[in-house]
Amino acid sequence: MRRVLVVRPDNVGDVLMTGPVLRALRAAAPRAALDLLASPAGAAAAALLPDVDGVVTASVSWQQLDLVPGADPDAALVAELAGRGYDAAVVLTSFSQSPWPAAEVARRAGIPTRIGMSKEFGGGLLTHWVPEPDDGEHQVDRMLGLLAAVGVPSQGHTLSARIPDDAATPLAVVGARYAVVAPGASCPSRRWPAERFAAVVRGLADDGLTVAVTGTDREADLVATVAGDVGVPLAGGLGLGDLAALLAGAEVVVANNSGSVHLADAVGAPVVELFAGTETVDQYRPRSTTAEVLTRPVSCAPCRQLVCPFGQECLAISPDEVVAAARRLRAVAVR
Repeated sequence: MRRVLVVRPDNVGDVLMTGPVLRALRAAAPRAALDLLASPAGAAAAALLPDVDGVVTASVSWQQLDLVPGADPDAALVAELAGRGYDAAVVLTSFSQSPWPAAEVARRAGIPTRIGMSKEFGGGLLTHWVPEPDDGEHQVDRMLGLLAAVGVPSQGHTLSARIPDDAATPLAVVGARYAVVAPGASCPSRRWPAERFAAVVRGLADDGLTVAVTGTDREADLVATVAGDVGVPLAGGLGLGDLAALLAGAEVVVANNSGSVHLADAVGAPVVELFAGTETVDQYRPRSTTAEVLTRPVSCAPCRQLVCPFGQECLAISPDEVVAAARRLRAVAVR
């Protein structure tokens, strides 16, 4: 294989979890160029993965909610992939996603070897169709299992992220001892309430830590609310590489089920995760660092809802519980 395309056009956390897959492919084909097909959001994470040689950024049709009838939204992507001359496409999916749209794009682009995993059979769109494992398997293990089925052995499931040499961290602002709180998430159903995050910021500050509150430009109001008078608001001022450097130096990170958790996992920062019932915990829990995942079992999980139609009982967790978990993780780090 001279050129291999890994397909994962999802969010930042999903892309970070492809690191072990890329590591295994690099070991199996050390001279091959490994490119990643990523969404605009996920493309930033690709720059932190040591084994990625290039990135194809696309808003693919199978991730859109409002396609125009009769149009061919993937035509430009097909043309670009065809021009790159890939020998193989490895289609990565979660258990609730289908590989078939990506396989069809790869087929149209003339990629001769197309590898993917699904419950249902889809004819010849995949040249190497792998039946799915149990739904509860961790996402990293699921992806490594796909490679194992076609003869590519695992090189370990640990996440890793390359912190850029030019990464900037506001150490003059946060000081030597600090925590990071990330109250944002990709959808409302995954977000623990802002007032509870604000209480955690106050609790961590009472422990003598500077508390940096991070988020995107769009989350500026949320970040300001959570930071209050004691936290340091950092909304939109950090690139993903800068955020990785900031997380790497934190005594503890507190975040929703989001890209910040997977990035903390990849740089080895202790993390307390507020996990909503939108997904199954064991599929996504951090395993490369010390972590505590806080959630409540509910009958409606996993719901995969963007907005909770109930009262977010899955996140009925008090700020005191979160602060206590953060203290436990910090105590482990000190020992």
